[in-house]
This record gives sequence, structure tokens and C-alpha cells, in this order.
Amino acid sequence: MSDHDILSDAEREALSAVMMEPDLPPQRVLIVDDDKDARELLSEILGLDGIRCLTAASGETALKMLEDKPSIGLVITDLRMGHVDGLDLIRQVRESVRAAMPFIIVSGDADVKDAIAAMHLSVVDFLLKPIDSGKLLGLVKHELGMEP
Repeated sequence: MSDHDILSDAEREALSAVMMEPDLPPQRVLIVDDDKDARELLSEILGLDGIRCLTAASGETALKMLEDKPSIGLVITDLRMGHVDGLDLIRQVRESVRAAMPFIIVSGDADVKDAIAAMHLSVVDFLLKPIDSGKLLGLVKHELGMEP
């Protein structure tokens, strides 16, 4: 180590090791809707802003993906789906190791009772279709820690 070095050899090695570590995978958004067109539209809206999305056609598929893919940082779900609807999906996730997962509900068919149930499950927001894409993007970016 010369008199001009700021870092010791050990510090330089530690810094080099940290800089060589692979970056964490970017957080992805899981879009859950039994309507293929709705899934694709939301995925396209978010994708245009550089937000990486995964999609699931059912609550059951979404639960499996949440177990297998730790890069999922947010779920956008429809309310009315088959066997496992949006509220069931959120309830099951709230009882799992991913309990803190943020959810945004989008629905074209919701009543006050659904909105109250969703708020009791600590969802980020409850948006009615047709979706205000600007509001959705703002919510997603906020939840993923991206600059709005």
C-alpha cells in the first residue's frame, strides 16, 4: 500500500467483491385476471413504462407463482374470477410468508361490500374498470420504489 492509497488491500478486495455481486432481479408485477384481454392490456400499459410483468389467468396460478417467483413485488388482481377470486387470493397470501405483498384490485363489477372487504385486507387501492392508466402507473411505481 503506497502513501497515496485511500483503501487498504483488504478494503479494496471487499469493495471489488461487492461490485461483482449480481444485481437483484427487478421487481415484477403479477397481473391476475381470468380475462386474457384485460391481462394483456394491463401488462402492455405497464410494460410501456419499463415495468416487467408476469400474468396469471387464475387465483390458483397466482398463488403458485408467488411461491416460485421471489421477484414478484406487487400483485394487481381482478375481483371476480373462478374458484379463487381476488379477495380469496389476497386472504391466502396474507396468511403466507408473502403476507406483506402489496395488492391493487381492479374490477369492473364491485360493490361497497367488496371495497370494504378489500380495505380490511390492506390493499393499496381499489380501481374500477375502465382503469385510469396514469393513476395505476403512479400506484405501481410508488409501491415498487420507482421514481414517479
